[in-house]
Amino acid sequence: MGRVIGYCRVSTEDQNLDMQKQAIEYYAKEKELELILYVEKISSRKEERVELEHAMKAATNGDLFVVYKLDRLARSTKELFTLTGELQEKGVEFVSINDAFDTTTPTGKAMFGMLAVFAEFERDIIQQRTKAGLESARKRGRIGGRPSIDEKTKKKVRALFEAGESATDVAKEYGIGRATVYKIIKNN
Repeated sequence: MGRVIGYCRVSTEDQNLDMQKQAIEYYAKEKELELILYVEKISSRKEERVELEHAMKAATNGDLFVVYKLDRLARSTKELFTLTGELQEKGVEFVSINDAFDTTTPTGKAMFGMLAVFAEFERDIIQQRTKAGLESARKRGRIGGRPSIDEKTKKKVRALFEAGESATDVAKEYGIGRATVYKIIKNN
């Protein structure tokens, strides 16, 4: 067995990480393994969780990736499955102390399999709802997508931009995105 790669996270600066850190430190000591601990104070809604990325990169074949609770690692079943799948591909076992989720045991491996089933189920349900929503909108005469911009508006956008207005200001004026302003200018 390799090392324990620990990951702790709280959502805000004023929250305390001590309980998570102590639990992971105790786990590593109990297993008599070296501990490398990654800690961050950031909302899980943030796309870029730098310490999580570092922890995932550090984990190598034979290591144990340990968190205090599953919700400290992932926002959804799908994300949890993706992250644990990446670990599994690298030969890294996964442990969530508080949730008794441990892929080093037969029960943990079975739970991982069920997690995969639920992640797939979640994806299928989302796809089904999306298709149903689009079909319902079509029946009501809605096509979907963003409304097109007429030529008159495009000419005004070009004129303002060529007169020295910033793309941001032009976009605000017409309620469109900056990228759309540049697209209009480019397609002139």
